[in-house]
Formats: sequence, C-alpha cells, structure tokens
Amino acid sequence: MTYVRKNVWELGDDWADPILWYARAVADMKTRPLADPTSWRFYSAIHGIDDDLWRKYKYLNDTDVKPSDDVIAEYWEQCQHATWYFLPWHRGYLLTFEAVVRAAVVRLGGPADWSLPYWNYSKLNQAGLPPGFQSQTWPDGKGPNPLYVVERYGPAGDGNVAVVNATLDPMADHVFIGEYLGGTKGFGGPITDFQNAGNSFGDFENQPHNTVHTDVGGIGRTSRGRGLMTDPDTAALDPIFWLHHANIDRLWEVWRLSSPENLNPTQPKWINGPTGQGNPKFVTPKPDGTAYEYHPGQLTDLTSLGYTYDDLLPVAVPAPSDRLIKLGVSLITAKAFEEQPMVPPGEPELVGASAKGINVVGAGADAQVTLDQAPRKALAMSLQNASLGEQPDRVYLNLENVTAPADGAVFKVYVALKSRQNPKNHPDLLAGTIALFGVRKASKPDGRHAGNGVNYTLDITKIADRLHLDGALDVKQLQVRIVSTESVPANEAVKIGRISIYRQSP
Repeated sequence: MTYVRKNVWELGDDWADPILWYARAVADMKTRPLADPTSWRFYSAIHGIDDDLWRKYKYLNDTDVKPSDDVIAEYWEQCQHATWYFLPWHRGYLLTFEAVVRAAVVRLGGPADWSLPYWNYSKLNQAGLPPGFQSQTWPDGKGPNPLYVVERYGPAGDGNVAVVNATLDPMADHVFIGEYLGGTKGFGGPITDFQNAGNSFGDFENQPHNTVHTDVGGIGRTSRGRGLMTDPDTAALDPIFWLHHANIDRLWEVWRLSSPENLNPTQPKWINGPTGQGNPKFVTPKPDGTAYEYHPGQLTDLTSLGYTYDDLLPVAVPAPSDRLIKLGVSLITAKAFEEQPMVPPGEPELVGASAKGINVVGAGADAQVTLDQAPRKALAMSLQNASLGEQPDRVYLNLENVTAPADGAVFKVYVALKSRQNPKNHPDLLAGTIALFGVRKASKPDGRHAGNGVNYTLDITKIADRLHLDGALDVKQLQVRIVSTESVPANEAVKIGRISIYRQSP
C-alpha cells in the first residue's frame, strides 16, 4: 500500500477524518508513560529534551520514570540540525512517527490507510494555523482538544498564529552541499558528522524551516514565555510540529523533482550516515517498540518507502538570474546563469568584516563592515563582466557566532541602509530574515559547541549588484542594520561575534 499525505487545508472541513483520527491517536499516545518508546513524550524527546523547560510546561514531573541510561543514549536528543543530515534524519523520524500514529488509529477503530497530513503554509490563504489545531475542545465542544497548545504565541506574540516570515527562495538553489562558513550553505547544508545542535544552517533549513518554527511558537508579548515550537528541545511536543515537517519533507521531494541539476549527495559519508565515522546511529522506535535503524541512502526514494504526497508540482520561486538587478550596461543576464553548466562553486574569499561584535537589543543594531579593497575590486569586476554573459560572483553576508539566552527572536537584515532611511521603504536593501531556532542550545558553554553559537548566511548578490550599478560599492565600509520584529530586552540580548562578507566564484 502507498500512503498519500494530503494538504490539511484541503481535506474537506476543519475536523475532517484524518485530523479527527490524528487527534484521537495523539490523545492515546499522551496517556502512555514517558519510558514507553511509542509514547508522545518519548517521541518528542528523540528530537530534543531539556528537563527545566519540560517541567516549566508540565511535560515532566517528579513521578515520571525515565528510560534507562542506555535507552536514552540510543534514542533521545538525536535531531540533526545545521548539517547535511537535516533532511534525511527528519524523514526517517517522520516515517516511524507516522507508523506509530497509524497503529494507534487502527487500534482505535480508524482506517488502515491513515496518513499524516502536511501544512502548506506557503499556499495562498493557507498560512494560518489549521482550525483543528486552534480549537480548545473537541468538535462536540466537550473535553480538551489534544491538538491544541497554549504555548503558541505567533509572530506578533499575541496568539494569532500565522506564517509570515517564511520564503521558498532556497528552492531555486541547485547545489545541495554548502560551505561551513563564508559562501553558500547549499540547499541541504554543510558537510558534518552527527550534529544534534550544529553551527551552520543550510539555506532550506534556515528558510522556511526555522522561520516557521518561530512564527508558530513565537514569544509571548506579556510573559516573554516561549512557544513550544520555538525551541528544538520542546518543538516536537506540539502536534503541529509533525505537519510542518511533513511539508518540509514534501518540499525536499519537490526540489529533487524540479530540476535534473537538483541532486542529493552521492558521497558515502552522506549515503551511509555518520555511524561509520564513530558517531551515534540514526534510530527511532517502530510501533512495536523495536528499533528502526536508518541512513540517508535508504530514504531518497519515496516509492520504496511506501508513501507519497498529493502535490509534488514545482513551486514558484525566483530563478537565480531573476533575483538580480537588470539595469544599464552592467545588466546581469539570465544568459550568465542558463548557458553555463552547473559546477561546484569556488572557494569563498573574505571581502570584509566588522571590527567587533554586535549586541542586538531593543529595536536592533547597526554595524559597519570594513571592506578589503582588493577583493572588493575583484567583485566589482565580476559584476561588470556579467553584462558579457559570464557568471558573476555570488556575494554572501555572514552573521557569525550568534548567541542568545533564548530562541524565538526574528530579525530582518538590511545592507547599505542609511541611518535616516526607514527599512520598510527599502525592501530592495533587505538581505533576508533570520529566526533564532536552536541558538539557545548552541550558546551553552557546556554544550557540544562550547557556546560558540550558530552562523547565518544570506545571499546579497542582488544588493551588491545594485550598489555596483549605482557606484556605491566603491566604499571602505558597508553599513548593516539588524531590525528586530519584536523589541529585544537587555537580559535577552543577542550577540553576534562578527559580520562578514564573502564572495564566491561560480
């Protein structure tokens, strides 16, 4: 049997059968003890667990009995973030979770072909939280709805959940593997070993994955409390998490089918997973509680996995050439991209960096990036030559070693915005949006990365070309403005170790 995952907004009504049975199964899983491998909390802990946060939200108490240390070491805190394993690990995690839910559905008298819906928040009029997750009660108005979560504060912190900061621009990327720092992060992320809380997000993980997490969870406007979806250690406790990741999984397949250039990695280290490098294996519980061990090479063909999606059509995103300015004789033409074969990008070169770190509090912060004139001139020449049909350098803005005491903050990053200019009036200078998801964990001094935080990369080629055409790239410094969507209090200050600009030849 091939299971078909369908759009939650197009199932017929707010409490269509797939959602109603999901709610019943979730309620059933929540009655199981923490140590049961098929319980709601055990499955959430596979993604991440922080005892203090779980106690705060009443998902852990003194009467709970945890699994043995060996079981915890094998299963818990395994999610792969900021790594080229991000997509395949979550696919395997989703696959067995769906099987556990389906087993509960069948045991409760539901259909044997039940499959997990997905939430396509990028589709017109579907950015809002599906109604079945908004209701505090069951359809008959009696009893608490197991799909409802109080700790969903939304992007404005007022409880109105909608996806407003996410884009699908990375779907236009053709290269899966990216650089750890400097150049493109690639669609799928940089090469790493096992990474439960990594440092450098792939383009697709940053957008739309991270921003959807923070748009749903958000930060409470009154309490400054975080939503469950805002932090990797609580995210999987929210039932909407699974529909979000079903869509992420769907979009990976859409990306793969959209172009013959969109290829998954072929390196043995990716295909075989990190186990061969002495790292933990990827393993999740099956409905009978036994282990499902997997590696990325097993998960690239949906047909062999026994499921598909009702919509795998390409999504509308700007092609690389369409993202660039087309003015005057310095026009960057579509020919510069379309008539050249896809080859791995060159080694990134530092063009400039800020002289010191930046603290982001209140409405945001400003920083000056000092440019090294030799690579700046080389970049300008590359942009000039693009008018002749040559592929131009790509230009990347990096926010390095970003740390924060809590996740959830969302920032818009502008380049060359003058001090008196209103950011809202200059969308052409917007480099992109970043959402802090996983930063708290990466900021812990006793964590896996010694408190070094995470790195974000934004493609600013379009802005660099505009500055070049306007004669504004021939400067010693470029101003970068970080604009917070919600005011950041001093005790939650976000620290950026350095802001850098790199160029990367095609």
